[in-house]
Amino acid sequence: MIFENIKKNIYLSLFIPFIIFILDRTSKIYVINLSKNSFDNELFSSKFLNIILVWNEGIAFGLFSFDERNLYNFLTLIILIMIIVIFIMIIRSIGPKKNFLLMVLGGAMGNLYDRVFYKAVPDFIDIHFENLHWFVFNVADIFITLGVILLILWETLMTKKNYEKI
Repeated sequence: MIFENIKKNIYLSLFIPFIIFILDRTSKIYVINLSKNSFDNELFSSKFLNIILVWNEGIAFGLFSFDERNLYNFLTLIILIMIIVIFIMIIRSIGPKKNFLLMVLGGAMGNLYDRVFYKAVPDFIDIHFENLHWFVFNVADIFITLGVILLILWETLMTKKNYEKI
């Protein structure tokens, strides 16, 4: 009986990052193919949203982009270590916190895949208001950011709740 529960939890835990990874891969492949077919990086433009393919060699939202290959490989190694740490945290977590970490893991795996196979992460969502543009990002970045925000809120609310009991 215990092994069946563990098996069920493992399947549920693998489902969230797998779905996020598939959504991320599908969206990136679609945008890359659109870009190849149109011979242009700007694929869609509107008042608040542009779809423009940008190859990001840095970390989330294009931060720490650089040309040096050794630094790129070092950064990729750091990201891999962080994924392992997140995986260990998932094993030790329960409840909503575990699900938030699974969201981060799914997004991180999607971006790591691109770093390894493309040597850069395709970003394509450009949200803007007039000339004020946010960083260009992708579906994986959405889940990483959402997971981290929910983790912060969860920890803050749970810590506050624990202090109120004292």
